[in-house]
Amino acid sequence: MPTPGNPKPWSGVIPAADLETFGREFAPEDRPLTAGTSPALVVVDMTKAFVDSTYPTGFSPTGRPALAANAELLAASRRAGIPVFFTKAYAEPDHRPRPAERGRWKLNPRPVPLPDGTPPGDALPPELTPLNDEIVINKGGKPSAFFGTPLASYLIHAGCDTVIVTGMTTSGCVRATVLDAFQYNFHVVVPFECCADRSQISHQVNLFDMHMKYAEVVSTSETIEYLESVRHAAQPVPVP
Repeated sequence: MPTPGNPKPWSGVIPAADLETFGREFAPEDRPLTAGTSPALVVVDMTKAFVDSTYPTGFSPTGRPALAANAELLAASRRAGIPVFFTKAYAEPDHRPRPAERGRWKLNPRPVPLPDGTPPGDALPPELTPLNDEIVINKGGKPSAFFGTPLASYLIHAGCDTVIVTGMTTSGCVRATVLDAFQYNFHVVVPFECCADRSQISHQVNLFDMHMKYAEVVSTSETIEYLESVRHAAQPVPVP
């Protein structure tokens, strides 16, 4: 059940009639968390370009709190010893994508220019600096961390049955990654404080929709409790 003090982020947003309609087919929104015993953490596009309002894709009021929540979850994931993966667009943070690499995004043809001296945005912030054994996946211009990348093979190699998905943005690359993880038959957990979006209604509605269909959308504290339970279950039992 949801942890007291951590109401679902869509509380008061989804109409009662919609909740009733979903309840005819799907499990209750306040169901207990169900997941596997071998999780991995996938931090999707938690880059400066999405966290910081300096960049046209960024929104600091929600990006900064999500970054702090990700740092907390990352520390817990490392304590639990689970595989950790990060995604960003390209290997070089100042890469200028060709039209075929960029794809068919509906981009502003006249974006607001960045202030002089602004560093490239396609870089992970210091709080999320990967360790040597943590893989950064350059997924190019497509939303999902799985599309055209070896992520699924990495998860299979690690014996994972569950993917904890965080990052930016909730309605875009996070949702696309969640959907693909679901389609690969992984359990999916989404800690809602670890995701953010420029649009708060999109953030709330997409979290609700993912929770009702594809994932377990729970608080960061519930996710850390789950990681602790997995870690303790994996500890060898001492022989008297």
